[in-house]
Amino acid sequence: MSSQLLRIEGLNKHYGAQHVLKDISCQVNKGEFISILGPSGCGKTTLLRSIIGLEVPDDGRIFHNDVEITHLPPDKRGFTIVFQDYALFPHMTLYDNVAYGLKLKKMPPAEIKERVMSTLGLLKLSKAVKKYPSQLSGGMQQRAAIARSLVLGSDLMLLDEPFSALDAVVKVDLGEELQELRRQFDITMIMVTHDQEEAFSLSDRIILMNRGAIEADATPADLYKMGDNPFIKTFIVDQINKRARYVWALSRGGSA
Repeated sequence: MSSQLLRIEGLNKHYGAQHVLKDISCQVNKGEFISILGPSGCGKTTLLRSIIGLEVPDDGRIFHNDVEITHLPPDKRGFTIVFQDYALFPHMTLYDNVAYGLKLKKMPPAEIKERVMSTLGLLKLSKAVKKYPSQLSGGMQQRAAIARSLVLGSDLMLLDEPFSALDAVVKVDLGEELQELRRQFDITMIMVTHDQEEAFSLSDRIILMNRGAIEADATPADLYKMGDNPFIKTFIVDQINKRARYVWALSRGGSA
């Protein structure tokens, strides 16, 4: 039985004269954590929106478990997405935000409560169920957005720059929690990011994009070895080495 969950074949997308996705082909296997990495404007968010169904490609095909979903509306794909701005309903409590999708599915109240409270417990949010988004820290709001996705039981979670508004310590903690949740829920995750450190620390594989095309599709270790590629050297290797020197200088009491 194939372990392939998602397959993309020859995806192209134009916005007027701008060719934002150029013949994108890749696959994602069940249980993987994949990062779509690249600089601003490289097409990574458009690719994510095409996977979820918020964008319709000009040509090419998308398959989920070998079933074509290219023109299927978002609510029929069964995927979940965690947005950069959390997208929580400000007039709803934490509990109601997380339960919202289950209520739309008309699940029994007792089952909704069990799912919501169990998931909030895993994300260390049990004591905040009656709070509103404005009463939650940034890290708690992001956990709430993740919880809202997890309770739906999807086999694929998409994350759009999930750590961009969080401080360094919260990023590390939430990244570790995501990995643990991925194992517990047996869910595949695809994350869009421009941050090399995030991608390298979390990913099984990185899809590196540049100017609308896939520059490389490799494990973090293999990608780091591709320093003969000018773009990879500038965007990946040099940046990681620069951060390593920064950390080394700080550890010795030097100036950043």
